[in-house]
Amino acid sequence: MIKDALVAKEKKEDLIFWLKQMHHIRYFEEMVMQLLAENYVKGGSHCYAGQEAVAVGACAAIRKDDYITSTHRGHGHGIAKGGKLNELMAEICGKAAGCCKGKGGSLHLADLSTGNLGANGIVGGSFGIAAGAALTCKMKKLDRVVLCFYGDGAANQGIAHESMNMAATWKLPVIYICENNLYGMSVSVNRAASVEDLAVRALAYDMPYKIVDGMDVLAVKEAVEQAAERARKGEGPMLIECKTYRYYGHSRSDARVYRTKEEEKYWKDRDPIPNFAKRLIENGIITEDEAKEIDAQAKKDIEDATKFAKDAPYPEPEALFEDLYA
Repeated sequence: MIKDALVAKEKKEDLIFWLKQMHHIRYFEEMVMQLLAENYVKGGSHCYAGQEAVAVGACAAIRKDDYITSTHRGHGHGIAKGGKLNELMAEICGKAAGCCKGKGGSLHLADLSTGNLGANGIVGGSFGIAAGAALTCKMKKLDRVVLCFYGDGAANQGIAHESMNMAATWKLPVIYICENNLYGMSVSVNRAASVEDLAVRALAYDMPYKIVDGMDVLAVKEAVEQAAERARKGEGPMLIECKTYRYYGHSRSDARVYRTKEEEKYWKDRDPIPNFAKRLIENGIITEDEAKEIDAQAKKDIEDATKFAKDAPYPEPEALFEDLYA
């Protein structure tokens, strides 16, 4: 008998799929860090490990034809929205087989075929893109919603307030997903914000909000489902703050000297992946052996995607002038 009310609501195959997706994101990020260390991947990269439950839960709550706007920490969003692992890893590696033909890389990862309107290197850049996409959805009566992912650092950008005010005034179908991982680069959110819960800022726009455990994939999914339902009814945007934590530093060069070992242990004890696997085992959805098989297969999937990416060719020099918008 299933004891967990949120688990009981879902189909077995979906629960297993979401567990595997979170594993995919974690192993993907570990591989990216390895490729960076090997200097195979050039430039910077901002890893999503620790925050998997937010991306997977949020994207599980919307339809395939809905949209998302991402951040500089966007690999997890791309995977959760249905991106192909081979194409995503090839893009990180700058290969022509990538979802952006090797021209976007980590910071500009996008996949229009899955509704992922793109990561970007501008803190808060997701807000303007989401407002424009949502306005288009409303004007064309597409019955679609837009998830706008952003971090606690971006919450203090001017475009955040301008966009949320516009979305609330025009009742645009936007769902704001604040991934509060406690640090904007190295600055604690407690030092950078005047409120403990960033979600309460929604009140300034007469916008409903909800604060959820960002380490619980089903709690995130339930909140986003409620927001999506009201948005499709024309009732406007909603803000969902997910309390979460990034396990790596802000980027490869960040040694995390501003965080304590005790703080890191507290959040790793709440790791969304093993805790969700344990939850499924306790509710009879999978066995311990099946959990290990899911883990092992996810790891192999990333290894296969990495081999595909490494074997793929780089773009030809003449491709530099293709796909330009001017």
